[in-house]
Amino acid sequence: MFWLFGILAVLALAALGVFMRFRRLFDDKVARRVPSLARELGARRILAVFAHPDDEQLINGLLTSAKADGAYLAMVTATPGDAGTQSPVVCRQEELGIIRRAEALKNGFALGIDEQEVWDYPDGGLPDQPVEELVARVAAALERYTPDLVVAFWPASGATGHKDHMRMGLVAEQAIERLRAGGGAYKGPRHIVYPLIPRNSLVTLGGKTGRFIADNQPLPTHSTPGNTASKIRGWKIHAAQANFVRKAYKMPTRLLYLIWDKEFYAVREYGAL
Repeated sequence: MFWLFGILAVLALAALGVFMRFRRLFDDKVARRVPSLARELGARRILAVFAHPDDEQLINGLLTSAKADGAYLAMVTATPGDAGTQSPVVCRQEELGIIRRAEALKNGFALGIDEQEVWDYPDGGLPDQPVEELVARVAAALERYTPDLVVAFWPASGATGHKDHMRMGLVAEQAIERLRAGGGAYKGPRHIVYPLIPRNSLVTLGGKTGRFIADNQPLPTHSTPGNTASKIRGWKIHAAQANFVRKAYKMPTRLLYLIWDKEFYAVREYGAL
């Protein structure tokens, strides 16, 4: 009997070792740990500018902690996600944009987002759209919502290497610069923050794409708790992408977020005009 307990103890220690190794991949010691990024930056009005339904899954912790402090939240999603690969298949492909738009709105409501827009640009086609048109629309959204903090993708890597992400990050930056240079009453946010995926996980698990992202994103300045329960709930709401985590990371969703339980951000502060 004692030999059985010995084997179980060895297996448990081995499993714990593997778990801790993966946790180290999804951490970054250079980031300063804060309980709420919005609170740390003094933000009371937040606008997220994204490309696709489910992009907001990277920032659940930021949004929910800000909402708990009474912040106003808004989000713009540029495409309805109509070109996505269903996992699992939940509808006819030609109706996927309708379904994913509804999923984005439903998850936004669950996250406490006060106002939300899902635009009709083609999924995968944002780099082909006139930049001036996109910048003008994002600038108009900024003027409507008057955020003091904007969340957008880092233009050179897009957090995942997706060209739509990179384009919307660039557009967000240009829209902010336009407002700062203009003569309107609203001069843009005090901060823009970029959600990042931990570098070690990208290099170790991400292959060629992961290396590209790691080489083209900044170091994180801050990390916050990720709100695991909210992320798990979000993937259930995004039913057309519910198996995304399992397929992308080769592990169950709940296990991934036990390992990757923090969010990482690079913060850029705009100087006074």
